[in-house]
Amino acid sequence: MNKRRLGGCFEEKAAAFLEEKGLRIIMQNFRCRAGEIDLVAKDGEYLVFVEVKYRHTGESGGAGEAVNRKKQRRISRAAQFFLLRYGYGQETDCRFDVVAFDGEAVHWYRNAFDYCG
Repeated sequence: MNKRRLGGCFEEKAAAFLEEKGLRIIMQNFRCRAGEIDLVAKDGEYLVFVEVKYRHTGESGGAGEAVNRKKQRRISRAAQFFLLRYGYGQETDCRFDVVAFDGEAVHWYRNAFDYCG
C-alpha cells in the first residue's frame, strides 16, 4: 500500500475515533497553497484542526513527535486559509489537535500546539 493510501486509511480511523468521542467531522483533507489539514472538526464551540500521524514502529520516534515546529507552522497557515475561505471570524475559538497512531495504539493530543503565525 502506498503512503497516500495508508495515510488515508489512518485519517478515516482518526475521523471515526474522534466521532466516537463526540466531535463532528466537517471536512477531510483541506488543501490550499499553504499546506494541508487532515481533518477539520467541531467540538462544542471549538473549530478543531487535526493532524493525523502514523508510525508502524517507534524506531524514528513516536507518531506524535513527528508534528514538529515546521509542520505546526504549515498547519497554522493552512488553518488561516480555511478560516478565511469559509468565512469564520477572528472570534472563532480554534484548537490544534494531533491523533497519533503508534502501531495499534491511538493517542489523542488535544490542544497539542498553539497557532504558529
